Amino acid sequence: MSETENSSGAAEPYVVEVALRWGDQDSLGHINNVQVARVFEEARVRTMSSWFGPARSGFVGVIARQEIEFASILHYSTEPVRVRIAVTRIGTSSFDFGCTLYTPDGTVAALCETTLAGLDLTTGAKPAIPDSVRAVLEARSGDPVPFRRRR
Repeated sequence: MSETENSSGAAEPYVVEVALRWGDQDSLGHINNVQVARVFEEARVRTMSSWFGPARSGFVGVIARQEIEFASILHYSTEPVRVRIAVTRIGTSSFDFGCTLYTPDGTVAALCETTLAGLDLTTGAKPAIPDSVRAVLEARSGDPVPFRRRR
């Protein structure tokens, strides 16, 4: 997957295609909201694996916060959906993924922002993001998620 730079010089968001499953539909005939959260999860996992490899440069991140805004109904399709991902904030021990989910025809179905916080699995401490991880995240930085309404 090639990347280009936008007018601000930052890398374009990373794009992951995710196949929907027939069983992801609910009784109303659209993809269930929980399944949409799982699509975002799959996109984040693939992104982390692509950016950092299986070892993730020694950084273990857990979800500290997630917000999803549903913009349009997502119907089942044999064509994959696309999730665009960019890093929208980098803190000392956490960072945010900003994601946009597109239907196969290009309509925005949902927006998501997820905070991953560093965690030392032995002590439970929140370690600082390693410099090697920070460099990758900075190279993938993008604009904040354009939620319609924020508190």
